[in-house]
Formats: sequence, structure tokens, C-alpha cells
Amino acid sequence: MLSKRFSQQSLSTVAQARRLVGLASGTALLSILSGCLFVTDTSRMNIDVFQDEVAPVYYDPARVQPADPQPVPQKRELYTTQFHQTYGLPVSNPLHRVMYGVIRDDGHTLPAIPVDRVDRAQLRQEITYSTNEAPGTIVVDTKARYLYLVQPGGKAIRYGVGIGRDGFSWSGRGTIQMKQKWPRWTPSDEMVARQPDLRSVSASEGGLEAGLNNPLGARALYIYQDGKDTLYRVHGTPDWQSVGRATSSGCVRMFNQDVIDLYDRVGPKAQIVVI
Repeated sequence: MLSKRFSQQSLSTVAQARRLVGLASGTALLSILSGCLFVTDTSRMNIDVFQDEVAPVYYDPARVQPADPQPVPQKRELYTTQFHQTYGLPVSNPLHRVMYGVIRDDGHTLPAIPVDRVDRAQLRQEITYSTNEAPGTIVVDTKARYLYLVQPGGKAIRYGVGIGRDGFSWSGRGTIQMKQKWPRWTPSDEMVARQPDLRSVSASEGGLEAGLNNPLGARALYIYQDGKDTLYRVHGTPDWQSVGRATSSGCVRMFNQDVIDLYDRVGPKAQIVVI
């Protein structure tokens, strides 16, 4: 019995010793961790450190280097075609599509001019124009290939035109003796001599009837000088691509939509100057 009690007391003593060893180890480990995690930052109590951290920062232009100058964007011709069309954002004036749209006139239907394929400088527009000519006068600048209808107040309506090729142009001062809507075309005898295939529409054959394929187009203004017909005209054309070029036999060609506009604006016996 004594030995049994002694054994039980020994086991109890060993268990208590193990508990004490475990408790001591845990306390030591906690002390080590506390030293790593809970170190007091005494620098925050230093007034110099505190002032450096909270001191305001002021912008001093004198100490800042000026920015490098930026280049000014230059206008570039992107994707330029033979028609001077720049693709991307729309560049045409919506008003031009109305001005050069389909027109039904005296039983004829004029097709629209594809303004996207035309140099915008050739389209009808009002401009500032300095001249000694009286309002209502027509001025044709064959070099620039523009026709100006002089307006009051230093203005003019400018139209793009096609002119006569070398050797077939005319210049001088004259009068618009008469105007015609949808005129017949009668080539001169000299033109028929140069182009025999025109005999079928010569004067002896009665000329070419009015229509969409008539070279005079929708309107014709007849130029007289000193009471005589010069045989030169300001007229429309079915060949819109000839406007702005020197391809005619001396006459002044206009878009059909433009010659209709000019016809309605020009008064009787209007003066015309071709330079």
C-alpha cells in the first residue's frame, strides 16, 4: 500500500513539474514577442521630427524650371486624293448639298452635283470683292477660273467656271444681250469645219435640241460686243467635271445649278468683263 501511494505521489509531482515548465516556456515566448511587436516609438515625442512631418510645403515659381515649349499643331493634308478630299470628319457644307441637289426645271430633271468630289473653292459662295465695276456686272477671271457677280457693299457672288482652252478664249467688255432657258445648241461653221462629226447638228440641220445632253446646259447668256454677237456664251454644262478646267471652245461653262442661279440674278443688258 505504501509503495502504491508513493508511486501516485511521484506521478502527480512529475505532472506538476511539466505544467510549470510549459507555463514558463509560454511566458518567455510571450515576452519575446512583446518586445518585437510593442516597441514604443519615442521619435514621435521629438519636437524636431514632429515639425518636419507637419511643416507646410509652398510652391515657389522661382525654383521651378519652366516647362518645355509645346509645338504648335500644323495643318496636314491627310489622304489627299485627286479631288482634294480629306477623309475623316465631314468637310462638306450641308448647304452645298441643297444648292447642288436634284432640280426639276421645265420638264427636265437635273442630277445632283457630287460636291464631295469637287474642289470646294469652285462652289458658289458670297465673298468680299473689291472692284470699280458697278453692282450687277459680271466679271470673269479666266486665270483664276472664277465668275463674279458684283454685289453692293464690296461683295460678290463667286462661281467656279470652266474656260476656253488655249487659242479659243475671248476677253474684253461686252453686254448680255439676251438669255435663254434650255437653249438649242448650234455649233459655228468654224467648229463644224474642225469637227465634221458635228454636221448633223449644224445650223443647216437646225442645231441640237435642248436637253440634259445639250452642251449649253440649262441656261445660256449670250455675249454681244458693239451690237454684234461674239458667238461666246456663259452657259451650263452636263459635264460637271469640266468646271475649273480649260477645255471649252471659248465659252464660259458653269454647273447647271449655278447657271440657273446666275440667270435669275442677272438683269437685262447686264455688263460683262472677261479678263
